[in-house]
Amino acid sequence: MPNMTSMTSTQAPATATMADKRREETIAGYLFMSPMMVIFLIFLFIPIAFALFVSFTNWNGITPLGQTQSQTTGVVLFTNLTTDPVTIPAGTIVTTEGGSPIRYRLTADVTLEAGTEATAEGSIVALDEFAGSGGNTRRDSITAIEGDLAEAVSVTNPSALASGQDNAYQFVGLANYQDLLFKQGIRQRDFFLSLKNTVYFVLGVVPAQTVLALVLAVIVNQKWLKGKGIFRTAFYFPSITSSVVISIIFLWLFARGGVVNVLISALFPNYDPVTWLNDPNGVIHNILGLVGITRDTVGDWASSRIVGLTLWDWISGPSVTLFTIMILNTWTTIGTLMIIYLAALQGIPSQVYEAASIDGATTWQTFRRITVPLLAPTTFFVVTLGLIGTFQVFDQIAVMTSGGPAKTTLTIAYIVYSNGFNNSEMGLAAATALILFAIIFAFTLIQRRITRESLDAY
Repeated sequence: MPNMTSMTSTQAPATATMADKRREETIAGYLFMSPMMVIFLIFLFIPIAFALFVSFTNWNGITPLGQTQSQTTGVVLFTNLTTDPVTIPAGTIVTTEGGSPIRYRLTADVTLEAGTEATAEGSIVALDEFAGSGGNTRRDSITAIEGDLAEAVSVTNPSALASGQDNAYQFVGLANYQDLLFKQGIRQRDFFLSLKNTVYFVLGVVPAQTVLALVLAVIVNQKWLKGKGIFRTAFYFPSITSSVVISIIFLWLFARGGVVNVLISALFPNYDPVTWLNDPNGVIHNILGLVGITRDTVGDWASSRIVGLTLWDWISGPSVTLFTIMILNTWTTIGTLMIIYLAALQGIPSQVYEAASIDGATTWQTFRRITVPLLAPTTFFVVTLGLIGTFQVFDQIAVMTSGGPAKTTLTIAYIVYSNGFNNSEMGLAAATALILFAIIFAFTLIQRRITRESLDAY
């Protein structure tokens, strides 16, 4: 019978060796991952945490975050109006002129010698309720002294006061979120107006760019097509061209006297040129108007308001100007998505198509029953990229319209920029950005659920 003790003693080193090997592999794996983890930490997680922190404050984005509150200080000149010596005790209050005087406190005793021309200087500091620069204190002249000494002493400030400073920020809790989502006012209206515009932009661009990219990929993947490289380059070229440059070109093409209107006028002599980039009318409103349905004919229900917008505003569709930008965005993105689809198409085994051909499948049946289901993971990826990109549309809006006309091209991303850098409301901008993040995340989950159900249906 084998000696169990000896077997155990010989197997123990092997077990220890395997554990050490697994440990080494784990350490090596984390070492390989560590550069990317550091990048994610610095450029993703820390900025998200900072944005979350800022969203609970009223920080203006300009004041250094480490700045703390300090009071306005300065020097005043007292003049004796009597023939007797006068002592002005510390704590005496001097004030500025005007209907809303700002009050300052004398920090130390000041003694005036006898004589009507006797003068002396004293240091002052703003009272707590006027600390900081909110009252624009340094521009006011100090002319009055409170108390029994008002008739005996006059006061002036010979030089400007040293302006105090406010705290860099104050915690406001959920106030920024309430202003955007629940509190009636211009902030709520602009946010939901931008949300409406952005959703119409997404619903128009994402399906269009996905379908066109797939169709182009299928075409340039055909064996019979000559000059594939030329077509692939031509379709992909807009994606690598500067978005600003393309936006400026579209401004020229779609101007009232631009190439687009000239070509349409050549085809239709009675055509009235459209101001493509300065037309706030909604596309759906225009279509309804062709059949006689207008705001005046639909009834009172259209005047009902939901989060600052009337129902008639909600069903306007994208404005003509936003629709033009949607065309631009679709044209500039289908090239990249086409390359993604093309790579996926070339990864489908040819034996699958050969089997379908032997079974007598038509071209349409092959595409619908084989190509589309096998491309489902790629479609999910393409649609996800499209959702993220369109919800974050900014550059074309900033270059072409700046949110106009009549805020019909205002998007959530542009609201973030406008609040943060134009209005110096970085806390509000951070709250808007986080709401946008939540919207994109929710739409991505919904899209993933739909894609999975579609895949299961095949």
